[in-house]
Amino acid sequence: MTKLLEKAIAKARELPAEDQDAVAVAMLSMAEETPVVALDEETRSAIREGLEQARRGEFVPDAEIEALWKRHGL
Repeated sequence: MTKLLEKAIAKARELPAEDQDAVAVAMLSMAEETPVVALDEETRSAIREGLEQARRGEFVPDAEIEALWKRHGL
């Protein structure tokens, strides 16, 4: 297992159970021959890019996220 995967799993362990399940489904979908959830290549590419952005510490500022929630009444 790579160090990056070990780090990701350690972080996933800190998440609430529901979020851990979401991470598990995503990982299994990417790793299994018969995916749990069918992902097209565009979606897989978007997931990979998001993971790379997270690895680089590139996150949307909190103020933008709060504005998004507010726009959608959340």
